[in-house]
Amino acid sequence: MDFQVVVLAGGASKKLIPLVSKDVPKSLLPVANRPVLSYVLDLLEKTNLKDLIVVVEGEDTCGLVENWISEAYVDRLHVEVAAVPEEVGTAGALRAIAHHLTASDILVVSGDLVSEISPGAVAAAHRRHNAVVTAMLCSVPVSGPPESGSSSGKDKTKKPGRYNIVGLDQTEQFLLYIAAGLEVEKDIKVQKSILRAVGKMEIRADLMDAHLYAFKRSVLQEVLDQKQTFRSLKQDVLPYLVRSQLRSEILSNEAQAEENGNEKDAFSNTNKVMLSQLMANASTPSFHELYASGPNGFAPVEIKTHKCCVYIASKTKYCARLNSIQAFSDINRDVIGDASHLSGYSFSAHNNVIHPSAVLGLKTTVGPQCILGEGSEMGDKCSVKRSVIGRHCRIGSGVKVVNSVIMNHVTIGDGCSIQGSVISSNAQLQERAVLKDCQIGADFVVTAGSVHKGESLARK
Repeated sequence: MDFQVVVLAGGASKKLIPLVSKDVPKSLLPVANRPVLSYVLDLLEKTNLKDLIVVVEGEDTCGLVENWISEAYVDRLHVEVAAVPEEVGTAGALRAIAHHLTASDILVVSGDLVSEISPGAVAAAHRRHNAVVTAMLCSVPVSGPPESGSSSGKDKTKKPGRYNIVGLDQTEQFLLYIAAGLEVEKDIKVQKSILRAVGKMEIRADLMDAHLYAFKRSVLQEVLDQKQTFRSLKQDVLPYLVRSQLRSEILSNEAQAEENGNEKDAFSNTNKVMLSQLMANASTPSFHELYASGPNGFAPVEIKTHKCCVYIASKTKYCARLNSIQAFSDINRDVIGDASHLSGYSFSAHNNVIHPSAVLGLKTTVGPQCILGEGSEMGDKCSVKRSVIGRHCRIGSGVKVVNSVIMNHVTIGDGCSIQGSVISSNAQLQERAVLKDCQIGADFVVTAGSVHKGESLARK
């Protein structure tokens, strides 16, 4: 497929502090001891999409990502890594690399996506409908293991959920309305013109925007050029395209007149008839199509419509985004558990992965759904359950690790207890330290005998 593929890999996401650092940007955060970006690149390679532009924020991040890709994907993918300024947003990132985009259709994929859904299926739906945008939606992932989450105890009471509200036509192929979680209020306003056009609209609050989009390049670039304030594809560009899909010069006049409080002057009688005819034929799945002749035999040349489509992934397919600390813990848990087929590892008869070079002390147990990385050493009488331990870690005796992620080169003293926590690379836990539902930043030292619950600890 002659799609150009852009992977938006971001930089040092504030939502992931203290897990990200100058040495480990978001795209290189480990999921089952592999950089999260590797899951997207592998998925694209399987789909035979091997010519990619990976966009990162900041020159330092660009260097790190470029070095990693050139080693990990040598002779496998043709990747151009492009740096854009920090915090420009997803729309700003595409605006900054516009001169690289030449194909008629662009596939834009978030670098934090861990999924088994073929991007080719989204591209095919996009082409089939001749859409200006096709967004992939998937089921909202279930968050947090029952025993222990990553948030502190007082935060565990259920907060009102922030939903994406999505309006679909009856065939569930056309996107008629979308509001991201941050904007959703008690009352939702839907344009009358859309409701008149489709007759019925299905409202869904159980779908997540997977940040995988197919765009018609000419339309995308036009929007990015005209709307310089747009920063986000999800919150700015996509809703704008959805709102304007039934607009025409006629509809624009109506909107302008309504804004001016002068609805009576919005249409001439002829235009009213033309619009009503367009709307009358609009309850079919092909309501976006132009009709050959308008009233009195004149073609309604001023009516322009475009299609915004969706590809809804099967509930049985895994799909999640690493866009928060909770999601980091959840995805690591899933990829060593129910979604272990995504990890790329062959799990043993005990349903775990222990690298041949790892060393275990006497009476130390590594349970099912665990990974112990290359060159790591554990002392006697340790217990590891449902956890990932990275490369070249030094772990003392009598250490308990449950539902946690320990990155590379971490040192843990005797008698430590770690539950529901994430420990970043090169951190050190002195003997008998206790962590529950904590995040420890890179190079941080947790003092001997200290007890921490629901805390985020990092070097100042």
